[in-house]
Amino acid sequence: MKKLIFALLAVILLSSFVSPNSERNPINEKEWESLFDGSTLNGWHRFNRKGVAPIWTAKDGMLTFDPNLRPEGDYVHDLVTDKVFKSFQLSIEWNISEGGNSGIFWGVQEGESHNKPYSTGPEIQVLDNERHPDAKANPKFHQAGALYDLVQPSKDVCKPAGEWNHVLLTIDYDKNEGSVELNGTKIVEFPLRGEEWDALVANSKFNDDCNFKRFGKFRTGKIGLQDHGDKVSFRNIKIREL
Repeated sequence: MKKLIFALLAVILLSSFVSPNSERNPINEKEWESLFDGSTLNGWHRFNRKGVAPIWTAKDGMLTFDPNLRPEGDYVHDLVTDKVFKSFQLSIEWNISEGGNSGIFWGVQEGESHNKPYSTGPEIQVLDNERHPDAKANPKFHQAGALYDLVQPSKDVCKPAGEWNHVLLTIDYDKNEGSVELNGTKIVEFPLRGEEWDALVANSKFNDDCNFKRFGKFRTGKIGLQDHGDKVSFRNIKIREL
């Protein structure tokens, strides 16, 4: 009996140390690759440029965009990974300033024919839902967690500006499935190609062959973080290739 009691106590004790992230995403931690070491900008560069200007800083485990550090006359500071990915799960936390707007891209292509990350890469919206006017738009395709301008969240589970939100983005080209979990709740699901995807694009701002003829067309690309002119921080950025 004593052995049974001790065993039960041990199970209870161990369960109390399970982290919130492991509850949201119970995948073997060894399968994840960190995209941010918490103290340097290694593995990232400015979109279509070399290196990273000081407008992005790495400190205390946070990757932060601060518009107050923007050099005069220099307005392009979207950040992308050095590496290219195909099918994956991306786990990332973000913290937006009051009234702020930013985004997380995948499938981003660089080169002279691509002038912005969103020319090719679809975006998961990062937003202060309480204060930014995009969140009040009808229909609400611009709320936090939305597949920007394409698929709206099924519910608003966003934490307020100044608090950390966790996103799990799943992109699986083999299964033709994409999804977004925000703070542990799946709020968006979408295809990655085919008639349904084409219909989503046709009914969005990306239905423009001049500026977006290659939007969402690539099955490989870089992960991007958006400069939308508002202060935003990211942390615990990791990826698991599928």
